Amino acid sequence: MTDECIFCKIVSGDIPAKIVHRDDQVVAFEDIKPAAPVHLLIIPTRHISGVRDLADADLPIVGQLVAAATRLAKEKGIHDQGFRLNINTGPYGGQTVYHLHLHLLGGRFMTWPPG
Repeated sequence: MTDECIFCKIVSGDIPAKIVHRDDQVVAFEDIKPAAPVHLLIIPTRHISGVRDLADADLPIVGQLVAAATRLAKEKGIHDQGFRLNINTGPYGGQTVYHLHLHLLGGRFMTWPPG
């Protein structure tokens, strides 16, 4: 955990969030500015700044994030109609919180290109 990371503070419980899933490796919660009817953020419990900071030993957490997203899509009723998974990386990629996180978006038709 880093003292200034808002997502680390959500994991520790220092900042409240609408948590929809928690286990030893992953926490998922509702985005405070949803871009779709379902918009969840899925994060590792351990601080990793982003995709560019993943070490080979960290790669299993990416699979755990995707697996959690798939389970949550089923729970939220968007699995069969389709959903979007997005990881923003760096300033040009739209990353605003430097703690690895995956966006699960669904519940409406997604257009392309995004942003």
